[in-house]
Amino acid sequence: MNDEQLLRYSRHLLLEDIDVEGQEKLLNSHALVIGAGGLGCAAAPYLAAAGLGHITLIDHDEVEITNLQRQIMHTESSIGKSKVDSGKHFLCQLNSGVRIQTVQAKVTKSILDDLLPSVDIVLDCTDNFQTRHLINASCVQYQIPLVSGSALRFDGQITVFDLRNTASPCYACIFSPDETFEEVSCSSMGIFSPLVGIIGSIQAAQALQVLIGFGEPLVGRMLLWNARATNIDEIRIARNTECSVCGKAH
Repeated sequence: MNDEQLLRYSRHLLLEDIDVEGQEKLLNSHALVIGAGGLGCAAAPYLAAAGLGHITLIDHDEVEITNLQRQIMHTESSIGKSKVDSGKHFLCQLNSGVRIQTVQAKVTKSILDDLLPSVDIVLDCTDNFQTRHLINASCVQYQIPLVSGSALRFDGQITVFDLRNTASPCYACIFSPDETFEEVSCSSMGIFSPLVGIIGSIQAAQALQVLIGFGEPLVGRMLLWNARATNIDEIRIARNTECSVCGKAH
């Protein structure tokens, strides 16, 4: 690290769990943030502020006025622009030393095949089961840690899937790809503005923990946050040996 970086990240360097070695790991890491909506708008800025060297943002959508209630990377002047371009502008202003790469498209298997070999961690900030299963299957294939978050109305949940750990489940262990779930969205159900900030920030924290290698990330555990009751629950989640994605047959 140069002198400017030593000063910029000095509060991290004071933490024994991070120190210079941990900060250098961040500076040399590449995170893929899929979704530049509510969760991504909270997670990506903390990754950039923390000094994660390379961030790739994927999103196909454009900024609408209804997004501004919770998607804090975007401003009134961003309306009509692509979310990834708006997000890149915000992140570059926050930390010009971070490389920001953008992909304005719906995430596909082909895109993941191109990106994942160079990625150290994935943050799933999307809002539908089909996309989450696609991301999960690719992360299992490439053995890339996946930080998964979701938020709707007043409820949020977050967990970490890390198949480098033989005890870790994957997303399909919990939500089978063979089952049909009713898709619901904040456009029809509503969402409490700070909720995505809380869950997205925890996603960033989990990603930093996994990359640096300290503490106990949420592998095998799912955190449930209820903003109405201001209540946090934790449930244990186990690997399914018969899982169609990460089970014995695979």
